[in-house]
Amino acid sequence: MASKEIISFGGMSVHFCLDEKDTQGQITMFEVTVDPATRMPAPHYHKDFDETVYGLEGTTTYTVDAKTILLSPGDSIFIPRGTVHGFENKTDARVKFLCVINPGIFGPAYFHEIASIINAGGPPDMGKLLQTLTKFGLVPVMG
Repeated sequence: MASKEIISFGGMSVHFCLDEKDTQGQITMFEVTVDPATRMPAPHYHKDFDETVYGLEGTTTYTVDAKTILLSPGDSIFIPRGTVHGFENKTDARVKFLCVINPGIFGPAYFHEIASIINAGGPPDMGKLLQTLTKFGLVPVMG
């Protein structure tokens, strides 16, 4: 049975459709909703998995390998592991997109940890955020 879990933090919510248990570790799939004027996450790359993103609602501004890509409904982007990327909602409307992770090693545990840091109140603990990113194979790229 597919996970129907929704994890919310910092103007963003992640609704898991399939997690690693549902697919024998082959993929994870989740829908991301981002409120207006929300920028998340910091530019980063994935060490051990690829990501495919499919636009569902609104227009999300992605930066992939220093190129700006506007992701609208029906558009898709393939982001191979090792490729620096990030996204923003620069609009005044909510945006929504579907993410498929292959292999399925990136699941709800990451988002639970991030949500606990972001939702703790006050400025987020940047040390804890960095530790969580690296624990789950995300490598932040500064500057």
